[in-house]
Amino acid sequence: MTQTRTSVNPGVATAVLSAGGILVSLAQTLIIPLIVQLPKIFNTSPANASWIITVTLLAGAISTPIAGRLADLYGKKHILLVCLSLFVIGSLVSAASSSLIPMVIGRGLQGTASGLIPLGIALMHELLPRERAGQAIAFMSSSMGIGGALGLPLAAAVAQLASWRFLFLAVAVVGIGVGVALMWLIPTLPVAKTSARFDLLGAVGLAAGLIPLLLGISKGADWGWVSPATIGCLVGSVIILAIWGIYQANRDDPLVNLRTARLPAVLLTNLASVLFGFTMYAMNLLIPPVMQLPVETGYGLGQSMVAMGLWIMPMGIGMMAVSGVGARISATRGPKTTLTWAGGVIATGYAAAAVTLLTIGNRAPGPAQTTLVVTTLVLLSVAGLIVGSGIGLAFGAIPAAILQAVPLVETAAANGFNALMRSLGTTSASAVLGVILASMVHQVGGSAVPTLSAYGLGLAITCVIAVGASLISMAIPRSRNNS
Repeated sequence: MTQTRTSVNPGVATAVLSAGGILVSLAQTLIIPLIVQLPKIFNTSPANASWIITVTLLAGAISTPIAGRLADLYGKKHILLVCLSLFVIGSLVSAASSSLIPMVIGRGLQGTASGLIPLGIALMHELLPRERAGQAIAFMSSSMGIGGALGLPLAAAVAQLASWRFLFLAVAVVGIGVGVALMWLIPTLPVAKTSARFDLLGAVGLAAGLIPLLLGISKGADWGWVSPATIGCLVGSVIILAIWGIYQANRDDPLVNLRTARLPAVLLTNLASVLFGFTMYAMNLLIPPVMQLPVETGYGLGQSMVAMGLWIMPMGIGMMAVSGVGARISATRGPKTTLTWAGGVIATGYAAAAVTLLTIGNRAPGPAQTTLVVTTLVLLSVAGLIVGSGIGLAFGAIPAAILQAVPLVETAAANGFNALMRSLGTTSASAVLGVILASMVHQVGGSAVPTLSAYGLGLAITCVIAVGASLISMAIPRSRNNS
């Protein structure tokens, strides 16, 4: 199918669509400074309060591939506006919540907007001139990490100095602004005529398979990895998804085209995406806690919530800074080269962070300790910058690899499915690293906190996973561009 370009200002289109992606990732970050306070705010147990985070993950993982298919059938701009509308409603519901259930509903509605990033990427691919599309797509793809890293200090400052409700009201207002800009500044592209219909049963089946899978992974540490609940979720998910896969493979107009997903270029890119998703989330789990732990632990850096956010900010800066470089590498050498290099860069950053942490244990008290703390913070920030740069390269090249390998009429659905793969990576990071940090603890001031070895092991495992992502990327076959 021939791709039709519509006259639009590339800078304006990139700014509007990227703003939507950054907004979604910022909303996911908003809750991080409130995690400890959530049980008290909503007068509930920590286990129940964790649903405020879990529901966003579940809603995003389920809705993203569904939104992608709807966008291919009924128009990407229309579905983007629907996602933004649900996001704004969810933000307002969250801001007004005084009990757990409304807050969970609001956060779930926010999670349905996760499809903004893959939909924006697919729309950029159709909308922008070829010479501008690569860099714009790379920046859009990196917006998930950019919004998270840059939004953390802002969210921490507001949560510390003002009401938490202001955070949700602010993103609701910004969401309305992005929606207005999208409506007036982004043209509506014609949708290819097709007799295909939306696969409602496939959508229900996907949700039925993903919910227990993600619940089992994300709640396994709390429920127990060999508990009936965890095993039941994981086994049930495998059975449901197997049946769903057979059903999808035999449909003419499936929700997810598994024939396309089995193409070597798509399959290997999705596998690499799971590992890259792991490496992105691991930094948030491993470095901020060390920065905030008391100095008396011997390895904690004693930083406030706001200071921690500022020290971790270079990760987001790195992601933003390399988007153009990655696009140029992908254009000249192919996205598989960019992905291969990205894994090496990420591994280097995590290795640097591990070496930094493991060399600061058992600090001696005295004036030299303050200098060592500052030096450690600087080195960890540099490591975060390196990791962020690698993730920016990877997230910019992943959609390019997918877009080269799939037909134009499947770009939104394929990117939505790839976003689901990244979500599985982030969920796996939470589960794997959560087990490590929970099992290797010691008592500090009457509380159990992870040991220095636990953080070092987590960083080492993530470094190995980044190398694995690089090796998988090397095996991706080159594909012709579909545009």
